[in-house]
Amino acid sequence: QVQLVESGGGLVQAGGSLRLSCAASGRTFSIMGWFRQTPGKERDFVAVIRTFGRPDYADSVKGRFTISRDDAKNTVYLQMNTLKPEDTAIYYCAASNTALRGTEAREYGYWGQGTQVTVAS
Repeated sequence: QVQLVESGGGLVQAGGSLRLSCAASGRTFSIMGWFRQTPGKERDFVAVIRTFGRPDYADSVKGRFTISRDDAKNTVYLQMNTLKPEDTAIYYCAASNTALRGTEAREYGYWGQGTQVTVAS
């Protein structure tokens, strides 16, 4: 049974940092991504990392967020620096072995339960 379990969310002041983790179990994935969602809005792409090639980022987080993976631990991370109040959202980890670009939620078949990130101004 495949499970994705996120951790690391919380409350932080603007300008601060958080690191999210997503541990996968049950199988390995070549493409893992992070998305975020606020009430009443669609789930938005944040970052994606593939087994090969460079990561991709949403324009809104470029230069502030870094996605990385530890394949030995089957875990993907999202280091978030210089956080802004507009980064407040529930952050979801997603995984796929068939996604093309991995920047759209519909490309993923596996999702974590989400972790809340709140950035206070």
